[in-house]
Amino acid sequence: MITMSNGTQIEPPEFLRASEKRLSREQIHLSKKKLRSKNRDNQRIIVAKVHRRIRNQRKDFNQKLSTNLVKKYDHIVFEDLQVQNMVQNHHLAKSILDAGWSQLINLTKSKAEYAGKIVEFVNPRNTSQNCSGCGKSVSKDLKVRVHSCPFCGLVLDRDHNAAINIENRSTVGTTGFQACLSNLNREAMKQEAPQI
Repeated sequence: MITMSNGTQIEPPEFLRASEKRLSREQIHLSKKKLRSKNRDNQRIIVAKVHRRIRNQRKDFNQKLSTNLVKKYDHIVFEDLQVQNMVQNHHLAKSILDAGWSQLINLTKSKAEYAGKIVEFVNPRNTSQNCSGCGKSVSKDLKVRVHSCPFCGLVLDRDHNAAINIENRSTVGTTGFQACLSNLNREAMKQEAPQI
């Protein structure tokens, strides 16, 4: 789901895959019901409830994760991924959609705006191919999960290497951000003072 630049990884809970057996069983029952019958309508509602449960589980997980990210970090950087293009790969589509990346990004962005924090999007091009130590390109297939640089000898998890590259591509430095945040708070206090 997420790999942070400090190496912390949060695995996706895969709610759809966990409920696949029940969902397929209910869909089989639905397909056997007579068209335009009351039993078919009832079974259609049961299938819809399974889908709703999966959707609610995913949303709850993303709500909690986005809240934790916004509470813990003042500056959050995401790759500017084109999720709609990524799901064209039929081998990865189910896992990508089950993770709910777009939902997580949108929730984090809206909560960060409300909290006065920054969410930034950077170009995802070659974030996992470039070495975070020396900056040289080390090409590898998607199945290779370890980044091993022959130039500087850096060995990291592929996603951890990409997270460091994403953080390095950020245009807002931490020093500048702290100054910006403290100025924001001072301005907010000036505006609130006359109202009290």
